[in-house]
Amino acid sequence: MSKNNVEAQQGLSIPAFLDSYGQERQCEDALFATRWPDGLDCPACGSPKFCRLCCRRAVFQSNRCKRQVSLLAGTAFQSAKLPLTTRFLTMYLLSQAEDGISSLELGRQIGVSPDTAWLVKHKLMQAMLERDTGRKLEGGVQVDDACLGGERPGGKRGRGLENKTPFLAAVQVTAGGQPVVMKPSPVEAFRKDEVQEWAGKNVEPGTKVNMDGTGCFTGFAAAGCQHAPRVSGGGPGSCETPGLGWVNTVPGNVKRSLNGTYHRLDAKYAGRYLAEFQYRFNRRYDLAALPRRLLRAAVATLPLPRPVLELHPYGC
Repeated sequence: MSKNNVEAQQGLSIPAFLDSYGQERQCEDALFATRWPDGLDCPACGSPKFCRLCCRRAVFQSNRCKRQVSLLAGTAFQSAKLPLTTRFLTMYLLSQAEDGISSLELGRQIGVSPDTAWLVKHKLMQAMLERDTGRKLEGGVQVDDACLGGERPGGKRGRGLENKTPFLAAVQVTAGGQPVVMKPSPVEAFRKDEVQEWAGKNVEPGTKVNMDGTGCFTGFAAAGCQHAPRVSGGGPGSCETPGLGWVNTVPGNVKRSLNGTYHRLDAKYAGRYLAEFQYRFNRRYDLAALPRRLLRAAVATLPLPRPVLELHPYGC
């Protein structure tokens, strides 16, 4: 059997991670370098000279005008009471776990309550979601529809969607048919208008989109894409359909990962859970760099207090 170089990556080992981010000062320095790669200039007077205040956590003061600047303010780390070492460890665990990690297990790993772990995890998942929002697929794209969730006894089957969360999964492939990036995200329902809106946000106009013959997929043509329906049938054989192989494989992998990791997945936050899988998949060629990349995403994300996180996730 040929070796899969992506799956065979060593990634970033726990000792190597702790060697770089095992101390609070190391995490502060990494966060500083990520947020201000060219150095910190005072937003009030413009002076590049400042001192670190010993009496306040991660706060710097301008030597000229005495303006104080927080290292955490304005990022996903704002108002964080947990040590940065705990936040960095969370980024490591989320980025290196192929199938994700539940809030319950995360709480055990980082030594906090499940509720606190949920809050920390969802802030980072929102950062993951926003990092890929606005990135449109182009070239060759394969699309399929799928659902998260199961059926209650006596409930509808198939696309009846009772107790299910519908989502569209798209995979951009190379001319040779290899997957480049994926984009799975929820839709209200499998209707032409919903698909058209989704395509307008996620696929470049003029892109050739391969899909099965589901009627709602005509929404891609309405969004300016080249609509190329193919008959795939169902079951394992659908993965062999020319032009649909990857998109018939990826949604199944997503659902198996989520079902295996989470005993209960709140449909309200389905966009974040899908974005977590998407984030790792799209950056799978360099697993060791994922914690650093997630740090940049967290720095670029606005503060996320709990009331904001508990709203329907924006950017889906």
